[in-house]
Amino acid sequence: MLVRFTLFFLMISASFAQDRSTARSMVVTRYGIVATTHVQASVAGAQILARGGSAIDAAIAANATLGVTEPMMNGIGGDLFAIYWDAKTGKLYGLNSSGWAPRALTPDHLRAKDVTSMPSSGIDTVTVPGAVAGWNALHKRFGKLPWKDLFRSPIFYADKGYPVPELIHSYWEGEDSPLSKDPESARVYLPNGKPPAVGQIFQNPDLAKALRLIAEHGVDAYYKGEIAQAILKTERDLGGTMAADDLADFQPEWVEPISVTYRGWTIYELPPNGQGMAALEMLNIMETIPADPAGPLTTPELHRRIEAMKLAYADLYRYNADPHFAKVPVKGLLSKDYARERAKEISPDKASCTPLPGNPPTSDTTYLSVVDREGNIVSLIQSNYSLFGSGITVRGMGFALQNRGALFSLDPASPNVLAPRKRPFHTIIPAFMERGDQHIGFGIMGGANQPLAHAQFVSNVVDYGMNLQQALEAARFTVRSRQACELVIESRVPTQVREQLSSMGNQFRVDREYSSAMGRGQAVLHDASSKVNYGGSDPRADGSAEPEPPPVFETTTPQ
Repeated sequence: MLVRFTLFFLMISASFAQDRSTARSMVVTRYGIVATTHVQASVAGAQILARGGSAIDAAIAANATLGVTEPMMNGIGGDLFAIYWDAKTGKLYGLNSSGWAPRALTPDHLRAKDVTSMPSSGIDTVTVPGAVAGWNALHKRFGKLPWKDLFRSPIFYADKGYPVPELIHSYWEGEDSPLSKDPESARVYLPNGKPPAVGQIFQNPDLAKALRLIAEHGVDAYYKGEIAQAILKTERDLGGTMAADDLADFQPEWVEPISVTYRGWTIYELPPNGQGMAALEMLNIMETIPADPAGPLTTPELHRRIEAMKLAYADLYRYNADPHFAKVPVKGLLSKDYARERAKEISPDKASCTPLPGNPPTSDTTYLSVVDREGNIVSLIQSNYSLFGSGITVRGMGFALQNRGALFSLDPASPNVLAPRKRPFHTIIPAFMERGDQHIGFGIMGGANQPLAHAQFVSNVVDYGMNLQQALEAARFTVRSRQACELVIESRVPTQVREQLSSMGNQFRVDREYSSAMGRGQAVLHDASSKVNYGGSDPRADGSAEPEPPPVFETTTPQ
């Protein structure tokens, strides 16, 4: 009897020891990891790693596959930003491959059409897509495998098709009406007149053709060759302004990442025209107030995060623009002294619903992360902006053009006012953080959600010791509109906490446990001392963190 009781006690103790709050484990391996929002794209990248490809090679293959399998989110009609960490040198590289406005897309052009504010879709929101040029720049500098080999998986899925998963189907279903406005978009993306069902095989032979052209003829196929001609014809047919030299002259820009320290970690983002500086400013403000030891979902901790976000976003919308056209006071916005001044505006028991920008001293989207077996890390984000971008599909090429131009302003006093060859305010931001031997590439997509989601992820890791998967899965809040007190929060945040935050003046829309409004994140970590890699993938998407298959047919080295 005593033996039975002892065995029962041990079984119960073991079950409690294994209890946890996260739905998934991290991927842990001595080989590479590819984390994306779609399983097939993660596998495509892992296959490239297994063939000896670099982290950049795998990222390009995974991104190109996502353009096939998540066409509403990203693709060769969108823009791209990336951060690359070189494990041997410890050097960090930043790439801004966001396209500029056509030379003839001006406020006068829009006024002639009786347009008084930037449209949200249509041909006059199309800026030069930077994704393919970005892939080319990254591959030329850090690629190992032949360029054409990186497109085998995306071409396969475009040609043969793939079964549509649940969340991608739900995004597709929500875009029925906008797609119907453009005959080519309806032909390509609404087979039989409606979005494909869950499990339905979707094929895109036109996109397979475009990808073959890129694979065989390189970047020039897109910006000067047959694809460029198709883009220009689409523009002409719809009264657009893009000209051949707008495409042919475009080049990505290598940039120096910007950074702040947060409780001993260094956090990196890319400089404007992206909004990464808002994540860093938010962290600076948060650092002035101790994290609540009771946990991340308490009233004091969420109040600290929410109010810091409001102040950082007020500055973001006042100052962010293309630095080639406007002076953006990045250094001042990211100074610790400025953060302390801004933090003084936070009331301990009242929400600020009309935060004003400060005066700093002067001086829909997809995200993926990859780490290879050498420890090199890619943090890459790529997007059409809105779902299916402008709603316009390039005739005969099977991809939608982005609507990044919608983020310009027509206010002549704005630093982000529309101008020829200017890049708009950009929402998509990759990120990186490190301390000692720990190096993390991470990102969480979702428009205006991204800076505050990045800051919440960093705080989860640094303040509360969460691993990558826990930090991605943890309940979050996000913005609902430009109104500072209108927020969205997940139902996993305790009811009492939500009620207390509401009594301070916030207005919440309560979404389900894992809301896509919070963005869909991925993260990888390389431990330089143990040479072990870790990966996590957000359950708010259809994706996964896939490990590189070990070379079991070449060696018997255990994993």
